[in-house]
Amino acid sequence: MSEALQILQKYWKHDSFREPQEEIIQSVLSGTDTFALLPTGGGKSVCFQIPAIQLNGICLVISPLIALMKDQVQNLQSKNIKAIALTGGVSQDDVIDILDNCQFGNYKFLYLSPERLQHDWIVERLKQLPINLIAIDEAHCVSQWGHDFRPAYLKISALKEHFPTTPFLALTATANKRVQEDICTNLALVNPKVFTKSFTRENLAYHVIKTEDKLFKIQQILTKNPQSSIIYVRNRKSCVETSQQLNQLGFTTTIYHGGLPAKEKEKNMQSWLENKSQVMVATNAFGMGIDKPDVKTVIHIQLPENLENYYQEAGRAGRNGEKAFGIILTNTSDIAYTKAQFIDVLPDKKFVRDVYVKLNNYFQIAYGEGYNESFAFNLNQFCAHYHFPVIPTFNSLQFLDRQGILTFQSESTEKISLQFIIPSKEVIRYISLHPHDEPVITTILRTYSGIFDVETTINPHLVAKKAHTTEAHVEEVIDKLAASQCLILHAKNNDSSITFNEVREDYLSINRVAKFLEHQNKLKQDQFQSVVYYISDENTCKNKMLLAYFDEITKEDCGICSYCFSKKKANPSEITQNLIQLLKKEPLSSREIENQLHISSEATIFAIQLLLENNRIKINSNNQYYLI
Repeated sequence: MSEALQILQKYWKHDSFREPQEEIIQSVLSGTDTFALLPTGGGKSVCFQIPAIQLNGICLVISPLIALMKDQVQNLQSKNIKAIALTGGVSQDDVIDILDNCQFGNYKFLYLSPERLQHDWIVERLKQLPINLIAIDEAHCVSQWGHDFRPAYLKISALKEHFPTTPFLALTATANKRVQEDICTNLALVNPKVFTKSFTRENLAYHVIKTEDKLFKIQQILTKNPQSSIIYVRNRKSCVETSQQLNQLGFTTTIYHGGLPAKEKEKNMQSWLENKSQVMVATNAFGMGIDKPDVKTVIHIQLPENLENYYQEAGRAGRNGEKAFGIILTNTSDIAYTKAQFIDVLPDKKFVRDVYVKLNNYFQIAYGEGYNESFAFNLNQFCAHYHFPVIPTFNSLQFLDRQGILTFQSESTEKISLQFIIPSKEVIRYISLHPHDEPVITTILRTYSGIFDVETTINPHLVAKKAHTTEAHVEEVIDKLAASQCLILHAKNNDSSITFNEVREDYLSINRVAKFLEHQNKLKQDQFQSVVYYISDENTCKNKMLLAYFDEITKEDCGICSYCFSKKKANPSEITQNLIQLLKKEPLSSREIENQLHISSEATIFAIQLLLENNRIKINSNNQYYLI
């Protein structure tokens, strides 16, 4: 048995690799630059985590997603593998501590955002580390043609000069041929070995269903498929409303969006993972790093922003290999509504510049200052103050985040600050009476000097890590100290936060990235048109359309998508005859007809119209059809 397989079995409890994981690992171990295109659910992280564990030294993982970095670090730590993340908003002193830990603490993984590579002193510190592998996750971000282009990714290639013998591994789940070529060129990969896996998911049926009553259709789908499901919605309001509506219909649901506190997210996640809740109603904040094999249906009740996101989100269904469904529910107003939400609100250069300038003014940052300063931020209050529209402002902040000018963290965070109000000798006495709490208390005192003099913001996660315990235990100890009047405790939720990654330069900052803004706006418009084409075309296999979008050509129809299914359905004359037999018993509404005949809305409407035109049926005052 190979060492790689032994590691897989020991830490991940899997008996074998998925294709082509083992080949990618062997390529990395041989010291070869490698590019891997593995569709969602293909197990990308294992491809760099296992060889990094085998090799001496530390693996540098570059990722644009804070949530994914945190998820992977926690996952590795739960396996007793030493990993740490260097995210935005961390003070310079903490950065130095983290890099010291990596250099002297026998860590195996260091995760960081690409924006960190823009700081020369951090690169100098990285050069001192025994880096055995550089893994670039979400590598499509390096291409201007990729759906989340980030200029900071272009800086990664400079690492080749400092680590000429260290293999690079570029990973992505969504990239057409042009993006693949861009990745290899822009990362300066040397004779890379390329691994691509087909985007085909033979067990996943893609359905586009046109319906004016989406809630009723969801009810039908979930009743027919009572297994674990995900429903994707566009915003937090829809998330709550859809969940409430489904609960009233008798389904067990929970919710997940960026505005929920971390504890509630975890609780809701566990409820769904343990099948206590059938349905997870979520925004696109949900799904990062989630691998639940028994998801039967993924339903989008609003149009996705692009097909890349749709493919990834729908691909969370059927990872156990059993038949599953990726469904888009759409109606006549969806295209116009989605265009208004995604395209019409794209900010231009002037608006982005205005937002950036006002943001600096809002936090009273002087010209030439502001580097690495962090602030709690409420988007709605900011927009109200300057009379900015909310969605274009949000998009502007996201753009500035992607360009590395600032870090915009829109997820809800809990800020805990405290100050000891008893003398240090009384704290020692308290510890003697509560020995179980000693590791947490002493860690707080060592980590935060001056906590007796001023109210100090603490990081429960950091304290828990240093004290070798859980965040829950840290918070329990703090609550006990507050209840015993040993300290003053303040905890509040921040809607989001802003960290400035550059000094204030106003026009210079925005002019530098303006060309990227124009390019990204054009790309988003093209991507939206691809979504429109995908849902509107009724003469092509949906799987074939998705594959073609990613430059994978197949001649065969999948046989299980909504188009293929429509070809197999009963002929019109059979449906109308069945409908006549139904109406001989009693008048029925179109919904009742659809339910009893087990046919699509389109087939129901077609049969009804045919019988109306031939004067076989009429409709009564209760909107029920009856035989003449």
